[in-house]
Amino acid sequence: MRVAWTADGGTWHLVFRLDPEDDVTGFCADGQPLKLATNTFRAELPRAPRDIHPDLLALAAWTVIAPWTRRRVTFDRPISPELAGAIGDGWGVQAGPTGPTATQARSGGRLAISYSGGADSVAVAAMLPDAPFVHFQRVSHPRVPNRWTHYRSDVLASLAGKTGRELTVVRSDLEFTLAEPRPGYPEHHAVAVGALLMADELDLGGLAFGYELGSRWLGGARYIHRYTPDNLMWAPHGAWGRAFAAAGLHIVLPVGGVSEAVTMRLALGSELRGQLRWCLRGVGGPCGTCGKCLYKELIQAAVERRPLRTTITEGRPVARKWQRPPPYGGQEMIEYGCARVPGIEDTVFAAAARHLCATESSTAWLDRCYPPAVAEIPEPWRKQVHDFVDGEIGFMSEDEARRVETWGMA
Repeated sequence: MRVAWTADGGTWHLVFRLDPEDDVTGFCADGQPLKLATNTFRAELPRAPRDIHPDLLALAAWTVIAPWTRRRVTFDRPISPELAGAIGDGWGVQAGPTGPTATQARSGGRLAISYSGGADSVAVAAMLPDAPFVHFQRVSHPRVPNRWTHYRSDVLASLAGKTGRELTVVRSDLEFTLAEPRPGYPEHHAVAVGALLMADELDLGGLAFGYELGSRWLGGARYIHRYTPDNLMWAPHGAWGRAFAAAGLHIVLPVGGVSEAVTMRLALGSELRGQLRWCLRGVGGPCGTCGKCLYKELIQAAVERRPLRTTITEGRPVARKWQRPPPYGGQEMIEYGCARVPGIEDTVFAAAARHLCATESSTAWLDRCYPPAVAEIPEPWRKQVHDFVDGEIGFMSEDEARRVETWGMA
């Protein structure tokens, strides 16, 4: 893979060209097969930065091209030996060139939030009230048709602008590099392209994401359904954690030790509740008919101790998986919701509730924080997160922590 950046004021353009051993079909770090649509994208920064360290440019490109790179990646300017080593160790890919223009390691003093506006992201904002937001906004690609016009990224950008927080919005068409399965991030970390390109300008040394207990430690969603302390994507010692650290922008997971029940509670009690949005299919609010809306409604209903409010029935495609036996993606939260939502036996989750047999007692551990998650937060920001968790959430006991560490082992 060969990579070249060009700049036109505040707009940065990337062109990447496949080597003979590369392929237009690749795999994201979580195993999702991806088919390439185009070899270009742009990132529109709010202003032209004074300078961008070569490692930041290289890592921003790598978050997009990694799925299709097989043997080597050649960047258009020298990178540090540390970043080249992280890519080599993490992916078995030879990265270069390395040289004197990148021997000065970069660093920064501030922690920003990769802000999406969802419950997990708003919970991070509640933990870090002084942290600036960096928001990524999808825009159309000049050469790739937009087949997802119902995805209202403009709505989310508008809501982010109403939070009153220091905000940097970066607009990009990088999601249209994917032909299949749909427009989206080639790697989950590509949402950080804007923050990487603005990191020197904003003096960033860390970027906080809203990934919670299920994503960091329990192998949720498409991933393996068991305890994953060596999570490839989000562990500090994982491939992506080492690559970001080598570029002087640490991955920080302030809510990495708490469940989505806790992040939902924090978000609903936040001053940003009015800007909370986890579904972008609707204009005036969440659509209420997609699978994500159903899942989040279960969690919100459990937190608020009320019946489920949904028009989705058992026959709808988005509800069919809940009619089958487990395992389920995000199963810990399905157990939590089934144990707490009144009248769950009369909802689309009735079959799941019968299979899981969860109780409030058996899911109580999900109301507290897994201690190792705070211990792995980089030192400059660890105490602030620790003190918030200690005062607002509480830490798991040893027995409760064992529930995390034996998850999926039966």
